[in-house]
Amino acid sequence: MHPVPGGHVAMVVTYLEMTEAAAPKDVPEPEGAEVLPWPAPPLDAYRALQRRIGADWLWASRLRLSDRSLAEVIHAPDVEVWRLMRGADAIGIAELDFRKRGACELQFFGVTPDAIGTTAARLLMNAATARAWARPISRFHLHTCTLDHPNALAFYRRSGFRDYKRAVEVFRDPRLDGTLPPSAAPNIAVLE
Repeated sequence: MHPVPGGHVAMVVTYLEMTEAAAPKDVPEPEGAEVLPWPAPPLDAYRALQRRIGADWLWASRLRLSDRSLAEVIHAPDVEVWRLMRGADAIGIAELDFRKRGACELQFFGVTPDAIGTTAARLLMNAATARAWARPISRFHLHTCTLDHPNALAFYRRSGFRDYKRAVEVFRDPRLDGTLPPSAAPNIAVLE
């Protein structure tokens, strides 16, 4: 056992990879849903979608970046941001990072709470996988953690990813510094 400092959260991170394109999973598409590119997302809209999707999972890393630092990442020529849209409503995000030659990292992937349990995540993953392998890569990889949705790890494995490493990460609780509201992630205890 290792103590976690007050005001921090600990999680086990699982790293996964796919070294050849996985076949898409056949699922019915949610009515009116489509995956669309989001070139040069406006920073406020990007952060708002990150909060909608990730507040329950304590997604805070991008919320803590300055405007300049965030723009440097999501507006980089080799980073693609895709949204799952249902009409005019964004209900999912897939961020593909091609900045390392021959590889694609799925930096962020998720759907809004109202889309969890539907086929929305599968539709988005099928699109992300196809887009990643449309480029000349030999590796598509991501990481997930014990703070993510309880089905996330199994979902990634079913999508064709295989575990290759685990680590423990400790970070400042974003509910204590105002990055996320105190009501975020009610299933994760706040230890001040």
